[in-house]
Amino acid sequence: MIKIIFHLLNIIFVFLYIYPGSLLGFLIYKDILKQPQISADFFALSSNHVYAFLLLSSLGLISYLKNLKIIIFYLILSSISLELLHLFIPNRSFQFSDLFGNIVGVLVPIFILILFNFWRKK
Repeated sequence: MIKIIFHLLNIIFVFLYIYPGSLLGFLIYKDILKQPQISADFFALSSNHVYAFLLLSSLGLISYLKNLKIIIFYLILSSISLELLHLFIPNRSFQFSDLFGNIVGVLVPIFILILFNFWRKK
C-alpha cells in the first residue's frame, strides 16, 4: 500500500512541477502566479520543497528498503531534475532555494535511515 501511495505522490509531484504556473495557486487563490506557502522558509531553503521531498523520500525509502541504492539515486536525481525543468517551463522559475529545499528534503530521511541502521546494529 505504501508503494502505491509513493507512486501516486510521485506522479502528482511531476505534474505539479511541470505545470506552467502554480496549479495549487490556481486551485486555492484562482491565480497561477501565486504559490501557497505552508510556513516561512528556512534560511536559504524553500520550506514547501523541504516538506514535499521529506514526504516523498520517506515513502520511497520505506517502500524500497531492499533497493536503497536505486531509490536514493532516483530521489536525488528527481529532486534536481524537476527543479531544473523550471528553466524551460513558462511561468515557472528556477530558484536555488527550491533546489536546496528539494535536496535537503531527500537527504534528511536518508540520514535518519543511516542513523537508525547504525543504532540498530549496536
